[in-house]
Amino acid sequence: MKTVPGPTNRVVVVGAGLSGLAAALHLAGRGRSVTVLERDAGPGGLAGRVERKGYLLDTGPTVLTMPSILRDTFGAVGAELSEELPLTRLDPAYVARFADGSTLPVHTDAAAMTDAVRDFAGPAEAAGYVRLREWLTRLYRTEFSRFIDSNIDSPLGMLRPELARLVALGGFRRLDPRIGSFLSDERLKRVFTFQALYAGESPMRALALYAVISYMDTVGGVYFPPGGVAALPRALARVAAENGVAFHYGDPVNALERNGDRVRAVRTAGGERHACDAVVLTTEPPESYRLLGRKPKRPVPLRPAPSALIVHTGGPGDHPGIGHHTISFGQGWNSTFDELITAGRRMSDPSLLITRPTATDPGLAPPGRQLFSILAPVPNLDRGPADWTAEAGPYAEEILSVARERLLPDFEPEFTEVIGPAEWADRGLVAGTPFSYAHSFSQTGPFRPRNLPRGTENVVLAGGGTVPGVGVPTVLISGRLAADRITGTPTSGARVLDLAAEANR
Repeated sequence: MKTVPGPTNRVVVVGAGLSGLAAALHLAGRGRSVTVLERDAGPGGLAGRVERKGYLLDTGPTVLTMPSILRDTFGAVGAELSEELPLTRLDPAYVARFADGSTLPVHTDAAAMTDAVRDFAGPAEAAGYVRLREWLTRLYRTEFSRFIDSNIDSPLGMLRPELARLVALGGFRRLDPRIGSFLSDERLKRVFTFQALYAGESPMRALALYAVISYMDTVGGVYFPPGGVAALPRALARVAAENGVAFHYGDPVNALERNGDRVRAVRTAGGERHACDAVVLTTEPPESYRLLGRKPKRPVPLRPAPSALIVHTGGPGDHPGIGHHTISFGQGWNSTFDELITAGRRMSDPSLLITRPTATDPGLAPPGRQLFSILAPVPNLDRGPADWTAEAGPYAEEILSVARERLLPDFEPEFTEVIGPAEWADRGLVAGTPFSYAHSFSQTGPFRPRNLPRGTENVVLAGGGTVPGVGVPTVLISGRLAADRITGTPTSGARVLDLAAEANR
């Protein structure tokens, strides 16, 4: 594995999002002096927090998986996840609701889910689910440590024994037919393939190896911290500060001071100069390359993933029949992905992720109130340019009407807060999407933008736009992979991810 040459004692991390905080903790735990520079007033990045009329909104991710990676991140400085951020395991992880009126609770316990599938679709599908779960677990164990959780310098680095096992498992077949080899019920197939949209792909086109995302939530489990997902970056920043990491907020970085191929200091818009031996950039790739003064050389431009419009709303009522996470599937399926990814149109028959965080933490809303977050995938600004400044409000009303018709007929909203492509673009996110670049084969692993960019020997990238990709677990991993590029992979006291325990929690 290639690493930063020369001294690496003083490291500046640009960005206090999840990847930057993970990098800072791993570097601090390895004895480096770390300074984090963040343009916002506090930590979090996309995993932010907004208060509206007494409601506390998670403005970024709402689904939290893979606590082993959280334990690893806190453990980099000897902190315990259970003490710093206790997690509640959600059961069911999701409830899937279908256009025909059927409902399936998605449990991560093997026996409970087998029973649920049997009741939902019969004994043959239950037997298929058992085989699918075993396959997902084998896929995860084959793929994770060698192809997700490690730095790969070139495509030749993929030529390992695990690659042959991944091929034998069918990882390079298409996702939808591979899942179909276990399940024939189209509704069940959706439960285990919709995660492809997180990777910016249609299940009909995505490689089966992306079923590892399905493993993470349907087998590994979905969790929630007190105070919402925004509590995670706050806890990481607090622990980092307690272990000597210096934070500077409210002052964006605008230049890198170079001497030959090395960056000697990072400068901010406010005039501060921070000397360094190495730099971790967690800014969006276009901004990172602007700071580096270069563009990556690729034969085909990178393709962004679809975006999302999120409607936060709250109001009175109990709504006990609505769990923490509900996936409301429309009748259309193949057409939905064609509209979002190929045609650049909004969904004609929306499928929605509806989150009620107050089902787990009532303190996120005023007494007697419930908080909802409704996520509707939409085209990114490259594929479907639209005046979202004008169109977000009307479309949010449309999405809220669909949610009320399907799940919340008596819900009377007290407020709505809308976040969409215009807001993502204002934050500098590529093509107005929070999901960065799609995970097509040509944009995955060693084919994704490198975390060790050419032309500057002591700058490393982290975040969803580089390896290993998008999602809370993977951006945390990206921070550690960036630290490994600076210090080398630790050989003593190495972290151990207990895969068997993860799979059977």
